[in-house]
Amino acid sequence: MKRRQRNLTENSAQLADARKGGAGSPDKGEPLFLAVGSLRRPHGVKGEIVMEVLTDFPERLKVGKTLFIGEERQGMQLSSLRWHDKALLVRFEGYTDREAVGRLRNALVYVRSDDLPALPEGEYYHHQLLGLTVVNEAGVILGALEAILETGANDVYLVRGEDGSELLLPSIAEVILAIDLERQQILVRPQQWW
Repeated sequence: MKRRQRNLTENSAQLADARKGGAGSPDKGEPLFLAVGSLRRPHGVKGEIVMEVLTDFPERLKVGKTLFIGEERQGMQLSSLRWHDKALLVRFEGYTDREAVGRLRNALVYVRSDDLPALPEGEYYHHQLLGLTVVNEAGVILGALEAILETGANDVYLVRGEDGSELLLPSIAEVILAIDLERQQILVRPQQWW
């Protein structure tokens, strides 16, 4: 099962809280935001800033697109962008010098979750899975998906039980049997270690 968007740990926790109705959850009808970049340092003197890319879809960031900056999710229109090594150099409408854009340093860059491209069947964004109830084949609730750890071979799901226990499940077909977004449930067959 492929995941096509990475989320920062901070956002993953907020999304899980949102599903449980806990602290940090958006009000009903309020859009969910996902991090696509992190602003680093000004570049040059004309208002450009280095943006670390945190999305698998950087091609969707285009001149004229509104991005949401920082914890306040301030909407800013992208006026230019270009690749610089493995990062993007971006400029926002109204920011024309190094000093002004420097105030955005270390801010996260977000897009609205409803602005994400649709994925093929069987592929999911991390934010769609976080907070889902995890059950085994006998129908026993094992907990809720709290985090997705990205490893070299496959993702690993961190499931938190109601008693605070942790269960790690590799995201492979033999273990993750089905994902049902409508029922908010993941059906699993935990591996048996002898």
